Amino acid sequence: MSDNSSQGRNSSGGRLFTGSDPVRLSVTTALAQILVWPFVYIDIFMFVVFLKRRVLRAEPRYLLFAQTLIADTAFLLTTNFVVITYQVFLLLPVGSCLPLSLLMGGLTHVSPTTIIAMCLERYVAICMPLRHVNIFSPGRTMGFIAMVWLISFSKPFIDFMIFLSYVTKSYFDQPAFCYYEIILLEDWHMILRGNLFILNYVLVLVILVFCYASIMHVARRASGDNKQAASKGQRTLLLHIAQLVLCTLEVTGPLIEARVLEMGNVNTYLIVRYFNFLAFSVVSRAISPLVYGLRDEKFNAAMRFYAKCGSSQISAVK
Repeated sequence: MSDNSSQGRNSSGGRLFTGSDPVRLSVTTALAQILVWPFVYIDIFMFVVFLKRRVLRAEPRYLLFAQTLIADTAFLLTTNFVVITYQVFLLLPVGSCLPLSLLMGGLTHVSPTTIIAMCLERYVAICMPLRHVNIFSPGRTMGFIAMVWLISFSKPFIDFMIFLSYVTKSYFDQPAFCYYEIILLEDWHMILRGNLFILNYVLVLVILVFCYASIMHVARRASGDNKQAASKGQRTLLLHIAQLVLCTLEVTGPLIEARVLEMGNVNTYLIVRYFNFLAFSVVSRAISPLVYGLRDEKFNAAMRFYAKCGSSQISAVK
């Protein structure tokens, strides 16, 4: 199919889209590369810093933060690949797309779930400081991390099991773009996913409000260094909330796109899809480096040290 055609339909009834304006499509794809790759490099650099500093590997909040770096980097790379496939109109068999789609579905949930664990870790550190060492010991923190990944990938696994219960074998050979909606073929499946998302969002909101209110209460009662630590934890939690809001908007993106698609304007649909990717997928994953890369004194010092070492080595080579 040429770039001038705006849409087609595969034999399973699913729509296949490409932009009717190749110039606009090239510009938006180039913009995606400009925004994605700097954050990928920053995340990789920060993860290398984490691995090089033993003191960082010994603290639970940095262990949790490292999981967001891994998940965010993998998510940005996989979703960026999908963006490029839209640009070149690369269609793959559904059977080949499924592993990538399920991987993206799981990675979408890793960072928000990890942020909840990080909020709980800050709550325990500030509100229950004497029990923090026991609750978030290195061994238990690794157990929490395993639970985060298990919970995150259990959602696409359940969707996949439901998908297998009603899909026909011929569907796996149909060409498609590698987006998550290829396993959500039935309306009731979409509704079920939406209801579970709402339930999950309410649960997350309750946890965040509880943690924030508890830390704010401690901040009001504390004095001196304790008050300063509580206030800093309060600001960090606010940034976590902002990131979770963006991640939430990212998950609701397909619902918005579906409504736009009902209007029948494919070009508008593609613009909204690119905007959701750039504004929510990329921006939401730029807040984690802001929280721990720039605001955290210990991590910031380690980053500046290795950045200077790299600059010194480059200067020596020159």
